[in-house]
Amino acid sequence: MNPIHLKSIIKFFKSLSIEDDIITEASKEFKLIKIKPNTVLLNQGDQHKYGYFISSGILRSSYHSDIGGEYSKEYYFKNEMAFLYSSWLNKSPATYQISALNHSELIRVPLHLLDLKEWLPAKIALLQQQLLYKEDKEIFLLLKTPEERYLHLLEHSPEWTSSLNNIQLATYIGINPISLSRIKNRIKMR
Repeated sequence: MNPIHLKSIIKFFKSLSIEDDIITEASKEFKLIKIKPNTVLLNQGDQHKYGYFISSGILRSSYHSDIGGEYSKEYYFKNEMAFLYSSWLNKSPATYQISALNHSELIRVPLHLLDLKEWLPAKIALLQQQLLYKEDKEIFLLLKTPEERYLHLLEHSPEWTSSLNNIQLATYIGINPISLSRIKNRIKMR
């Protein structure tokens, strides 16, 4: 792994209170992978063994129904770690799929590290982040109108609105792409 990638993941785990020597020792298990758009990293129903730290690109977790429906659960961007918390904690098959939206460089991190005593601060920090994120997402989806959701993304997550297409944004907001286009047009007219 090149020094730039190693430096970015060390910075990430240091922000979660893991010491340099512990990260350096674990880095022997990290693997840099370069993937193409639409590459599936985790299939629905598979055991979840790895998290993916994003050096470049965008990942997505999504649900694919038996009748062809597709629902976006989450998008993950540069310097974020993508994995499914419930599958990891319960050691259960993945409910969602994780795939790449575009060419991506990732550092594959074995999730078993987070079960080690010396990684407990990172585990707790990640769980706190996830809990707060889930609460915010519930507010986003339950208490805001579709237009307010879009405006929220514009203000708080501009990388989403500049990197995702209308279909991807609409499925995350919980509306169809035509409704999103109407919202965008209304906003432009103001």
